[in-house]
Amino acid sequence: MPDAIRRLTQELAADPTSLVFLELAESLRQSGQLVSAWKVARAGLGRYPEVADAHDLCARILADQGDRAAARDAWRRALELAPQHVGAHKGLAFICFCEGDLQSAMPHLEAARAAAPQDEGVATALARLRVALEGIDVLSRDRAVQAAGEAPVRAPVAEPEEALADGELGPGIVVLDGQGLRLAGDLTRADGASVGDAAHLAGVAREAARAARLLELGEWQHVSAESADGNVLVLAPTPTTALVIVRPAEVPVGRLALLAEQAARRARVMLADLT
Repeated sequence: MPDAIRRLTQELAADPTSLVFLELAESLRQSGQLVSAWKVARAGLGRYPEVADAHDLCARILADQGDRAAARDAWRRALELAPQHVGAHKGLAFICFCEGDLQSAMPHLEAARAAAPQDEGVATALARLRVALEGIDVLSRDRAVQAAGEAPVRAPVAEPEEALADGELGPGIVVLDGQGLRLAGDLTRADGASVGDAAHLAGVAREAARAARLLELGEWQHVSAESADGNVLVLAPTPTTALVIVRPAEVPVGRLALLAEQAARRARVMLADLT
């Protein structure tokens, strides 16, 4: 048992009414001892049902255990007690992300940003969400214009469902295993040479997972980068693989994410066929 957990356990044993249970349960959660963390958190919540931090703590443990419905209820209760609770807003935004409900995530991230303007993790997540929603809005606007028989007001980019042919990942998309070995698809450099195997690209997925874990942001969704020559996005079709997609700079990151999600669905089917 780590020294910090041992010390906190002794403090709580000496005074079972102490709020040190919050720190102890969180330390247990971060060390992966979810069963013990849950027991400590639930006991503390029983003594302090009106403490928002206790509900937030229980919600984080439930989320780690995969019980999103119960985690959502706990975070909502935390907000009833403390409407500006940053952790609860971040948690509910995470649930919305997991369910693909980006619109509902926005007010929670905005509230968290207002309550904690110094939280860079929230600022980054909010900026990425706005880009993603902008890409979705552009797609919807173009479809409405085309349905009305009018030309788009800007140069059109291939829609996600049209860009990838059935049974293919499409150009500029590659799937790598955990060591960076190419499993499917292909990428080419500016000089036309194939990227082939790329361990450093697979490492992006590992670093993204590590950063999300350290910042307590839940499971990472994707990592994107923009440059004058093109945009790139990395996501994980499965826990042990990484998908990389590259498109020209005029393709918005929000639309790139939609293309990547479509390619990821096809990659999962292809990977299942290989196993």
